[in-house]
Formats: sequence, C-alpha cells, structure tokens
Amino acid sequence: MAMKQNGKAPVSSDSEERVMLFKDVSLGPHAAQLRFRLIHFWEARNPIKKTLIGLQMLLIDEQGTVIQGFIPPGRIKKYWPEMKQGSVYQLDNFYGSKNKPVYRVADHIATVSFTWNSEMSVLHEVPISFDEDRFRFHSYEDFEANCDLKGDLYDVVGHMKLVNGQTFIGLPILDEVEIETSRHIMLHVQSHDGPVMKLYLWDQAATDFCKKFNSCENTPTVLLVTTVNTKLLGGTLALTSMSSTRVFMDYDVQPTKDYFTWYAWLNPEIAKQVSAKVVTKRETLTIADIFSYMTQESAKCTATIDDVVHGSAWYYIACSACHSKATKGATSLICTNTRCGKVNTTGVAQYCAKISVYDNSEQAFFVLLGDAGRELTGRHASELVNSYFEANKNEGPDHEVPVPEALINTIGQTHKFCVKVTEHNFSGNTRDITVTKILSLDTPPPTEASVGNNIAATSEETMQTGNEVFEPSKSRGNSANEESKRTSASADPEKSKRPRCEK
Repeated sequence: MAMKQNGKAPVSSDSEERVMLFKDVSLGPHAAQLRFRLIHFWEARNPIKKTLIGLQMLLIDEQGTVIQGFIPPGRIKKYWPEMKQGSVYQLDNFYGSKNKPVYRVADHIATVSFTWNSEMSVLHEVPISFDEDRFRFHSYEDFEANCDLKGDLYDVVGHMKLVNGQTFIGLPILDEVEIETSRHIMLHVQSHDGPVMKLYLWDQAATDFCKKFNSCENTPTVLLVTTVNTKLLGGTLALTSMSSTRVFMDYDVQPTKDYFTWYAWLNPEIAKQVSAKVVTKRETLTIADIFSYMTQESAKCTATIDDVVHGSAWYYIACSACHSKATKGATSLICTNTRCGKVNTTGVAQYCAKISVYDNSEQAFFVLLGDAGRELTGRHASELVNSYFEANKNEGPDHEVPVPEALINTIGQTHKFCVKVTEHNFSGNTRDITVTKILSLDTPPPTEASVGNNIAATSEETMQTGNEVFEPSKSRGNSANEESKRTSASADPEKSKRPRCEK
C-alpha cells in the first residue's frame, strides 16, 4: 500500500499505476483511469437546428484541477442512469480531444471524451477527498475585454440591484408561469466596487433562478451565476446565461457565503438609515450619493443610460398654455389645471419617459419631463408624435405610440443629469428620480442661482403618480396627476395613446 503525501488515505500501488491526474491528460487515446467528481452536466445542442450534439460535463479531480468532459449522443443512454451531480466516479479508457476554442468552461487544453471502450462506475467508498466545486471569477474589465469574442465563459458573483425592473425595497414578486412563457429574467448586478451590469438569464437558468428566489424565506441578496457570455447590447455590456449556467444565492456555496459576509459588513442596517441632517450643498454626486440622503434641493450626477423602459407612457398630452394634463371632453380637450381652466385647449405632447441609468456605484430609474427629454433626444415630444402619425396615417387616435428611435438611440450614452430628490423617493415603493436638466459632460457646473431658476421652471412640469411624487407646482393645480396615477398604479401600465392634439 502507498500513502498519499497529504496523508488522507492509503491507495493501492496497483491502482496508482493506472490513475491519471487531469494535469497529465494530453491529446489522444488513453488506456488509463480517471477519478473525479461530476460537478455539472448539460445537453449541448445545435443553436440553429436544435439537434443534440452530446452531453457536456464539468469534472474536478483530487488535486482540484477542472476539465471538461464530453459524451457523444449515441453513448449517452449507456451512462445516463448512473449520472448524478456531485457524485464521484472512476473512468477507464478515454480520449483526450482538443478543447474547443469557443464558449470554454475550463482552462485545460484537453476534453475527456468517452469512447467505445470507456467504462464509468460510481465510487461509493472514496478513499480520497474531492473539492465540491470550482469557479472562475473575473473582473468587469475582463468581461469588457472579452465582449462578443465568444471565448471562455466565466463566473460572476455580486449583489442584486433589480430583478425584472423591481427594486429590493420590498420583496420582488416573480411569476413562475410568466417567466416560463417569456423564457428569461433580466437582473442588474453589481460586483464589489465594479459598475452595475445587466444580466440576462434564459430558459433553464431563468427557471432555476425563479424557483430559488421564491423559495427563500428572506429576500436573497447575493447571486452567483456560472459560465456567462459577454455581449454588447444597446451599446452597453451585458452578461447572458448559457446552457451550462448554474445559479447560486446567499448561502448556497462558499463564494456566496464569503460575499454575503463582506456585503453584510459593508452595509449594516445603520448605514441604511437616512441622516436627519439635510444635505443642501450642490455638487456632482454618484447615484449612490443621491440615494443616501433626502433633500428638497437639486443635485447632479453623471450616469450612463442602459435602457428605456417600455410598457408605460413615454409622453402625455398637455395643455398648450400651461403644460398641465389635458383630458378629452365631449367636443374638445380640457385643461385639468383649475387655475388655467381652458375648456377648448390645444393638446401638445410632452415627455414623460422613464429611463434606466447606472454609474460605478448604483442603478436607478430617471424620469424625463418636458425640456429634459428634448435636451436628451434633441427633438420635442410633439415632433416625434406627429412624425409617427404622419408615417402611419391609417392609425386611429387611440393607437399605442411606441417608444421612438430618438429615445432608444440614447442607450449607452453618458450624460450629466440635474435631478430632483424628495422625501417620497425614500418612503415610497419606488425610488424614481425626476430629471430637471441634462448637461453635456464638458459643461461648467451651474451656479446656485441658475440651478434654482431651472428647478422652479421645471417644477411646473412635474407630476404626482401613485407611487412617485414629483411635487406639482402650486400654480399648476393637479398637472398630469390622474394619467400618471393610472400609469404607476397598474401592474401593466396603460400604453401611451394619442388623443387628437387639435380640437
């Protein structure tokens, strides 16, 4: 009998002669024996024809070396009944094939391929220890450098910011039937001090996430997703799941436990409390800085647009005189502002668009109102609405107007936003922030007086919604309140419709 150097257990010399470690696996046939733990296995299919290519596996040996395994489709039935994730196996005879250059899940140059004379058996009494798992974490810079290259698939661990657009202020609700139908979930995840990243989970990964998330007694915080592919979507980096992807949360595996400990230490409950001292100094802030205090004054932050929210109104029809919400009367449009009170007003489309933005600290939703939307797109909302109906003359007055390309084209752009933060942003169910002005990145900081004037002017266009308060001006009456309440209170917000602007 021979003793292993680590002294874990004795192994017979006859057995040792035939056992090969993963580090010694080379290309070509091998009449040798491998011992490994089966970390994970999944079907590999042709992305176009959907035909089965084979069964892919992720294996780890006693030294912690990870290698990829492959079973051809014609041999799957032979091994399938004995295959169980986490079990330890012995494999006699195999072929070392060259590891594929695209979508690799292991660093090793070879793949262990099962051949005609391969024999695999379960090791019920394991004389040596095997690691449970092994992960390959990379930084945001690494993901960015490998974007769209279809190269190695790496793992990511971080804390969740949004799940399908829902914040973690309350417990997000995930509909398993809806997710199974849509086949995907979109998350915003931040890893340590890196920027917020979009993460798309598809098919089985989306189903696994939903089941894990809904089964947690407490709202999970930490997420680990394996073998993600990096792509450029809408001008921004996004991570997408693959057929090999696995999902872990909070206390599932050691890396999530370690991350959870770090995150809990970094974010104690006391840090979530808002200081009673109101911060009034106007300076360039991060989104996290804005969320860290409540102020009735304005602030500025530099952020990148990563999405335009669909499914809700991106504009509303306003009174041409005061820009309050205009409603359809019997024969004309009526201004809802009691101080204006026009009963035969001309309707003008005004921006009321929600965008998703991020910086190096946080992710948030900004609401563009009036001139802020024009400053971003370079075009008035009324111009975009009229252009759409001119190109679609057969559409009726209640037709749903889609989000225009002028807004969609802003995805990926970085701007300096002047924003308005109120107490409701922290006490309500959402933390949507009103944008009062958009500055170019090289624009000198505005003075206190100029910003104050801008806030006063923009506040005349702000609206109150069911969950979001944007402080309507006293001179404006109830502004666009009723339309906005319907928009935010519904789980499926009313799409933007166009009453005829001229009556």
